[in-house]
Amino acid sequence: MQAEDRARAIVERVRGDGFQAIEALALQFGVTPQTIRRDVNLLCDRGLLRRRHGGVELPPDGENLAYPARRVLNIDAKRRIAQLVARDVPDGASLFFGIGTTPEQCALALAEHAGLRAMTNNLNVALALSRSASSEITVAGGRLRNLDHDVVAGEAHGFFGRFAADIGIYGVGGVAEDGTLLDFSTDEVTMRSALAQHCRQRFLVLDHSKFGRGATVRGGHVTEASAVFTDRPPPDAIAGQLRDAGVRLVVWSDDVASNGSTGQTRRG
Repeated sequence: MQAEDRARAIVERVRGDGFQAIEALALQFGVTPQTIRRDVNLLCDRGLLRRRHGGVELPPDGENLAYPARRVLNIDAKRRIAQLVARDVPDGASLFFGIGTTPEQCALALAEHAGLRAMTNNLNVALALSRSASSEITVAGGRLRNLDHDVVAGEAHGFFGRFAADIGIYGVGGVAEDGTLLDFSTDEVTMRSALAQHCRQRFLVLDHSKFGRGATVRGGHVTEASAVFTDRPPPDAIAGQLRDAGVRLVVWSDDVASNGSTGQTRRG
């Protein structure tokens, strides 16, 4: 197993089973404890894991990971979600993009679309879309969050209210068991809520790790989306809520890669 693949597997093991001892990880992956220590040191430096005596664990609930760490976490899942979204967005559409790494991947997947008009408070999205000479990009002004490369405070709060878009593409910090959307600051919730209020269709994009993930600030509900795009089927309770509310659920299928279909779409 290559080092990067092993590092991803370590993160998934910790996310699924909690604290992992260095010795146990070394046995599982068939490498020396010194190799595992190098792996986990890099993962901790990225903010994906936190050192604890004799091993590693996840960072505390309610504390978001650093943007560089989130960028590589579940990256394959985010790229799959982005493929699904790109198939649903026509050329010439007007789009809102929210903050986060999954909307960034959606922007990368949409960079070849023609004539897009995008409004965003996410500089990573703006840079991704700027690869297209035919796209028109408007960016929110205000104080920049340096590591995240987004604008969520102060004068940015009124940004999305100045426009009307065909589609809003947004992520979320987590989804509670009752379907409540969770984020890590009131500013993030304020911006996401404004985005959702001023677009005709609302595309919620999130990988499977967000279901049941804790965060500190409540705002909105999963059923307020027009469509939910994800890489794996959500928990049954969430799927039931989406079905009852008539929200379109689009889940990645391996058929997408083989024949260009649009994944498994389920209508409530």
